[in-house]
Amino acid sequence: MITVVHRRYVPYSHAHYAGHLVDGAYSLGLFGDVATEVCIQLDGDEGLFASYSDVQFKAPVRAGDILEVTATVTRMGTRSRTIDFSSVVVCRGTEGSGASVLAEPIVAVTATGTVVVPAST
Repeated sequence: MITVVHRRYVPYSHAHYAGHLVDGAYSLGLFGDVATEVCIQLDGDEGLFASYSDVQFKAPVRAGDILEVTATVTRMGTRSRTIDFSSVVVCRGTEGSGASVLAEPIVAVTATGTVVVPAST
């Protein structure tokens, strides 16, 4: 139906845990951002996030990483849209300012969620 992709650098200021790990909520916040663009493109409105039906944390996200966040609409109701999300590490930060482009991206987080938009007039 529609797929939207964002890329985001994960700043060191977002690291909360040893090893420069970033909490899982970081990717969920990015899912909200990409869902907003989905709603704007489809409906001309930011919409509202209603729920997640599935969230899976599959690999760590670290400060210095670059994430590719994807939202794909899988179902459209009258006012609701079901979206599959993924957050994939495409570059891995190394110590300091270094980073490496990954030959094989790492799937960090997947989710399925529902957003709602206002009724069309």
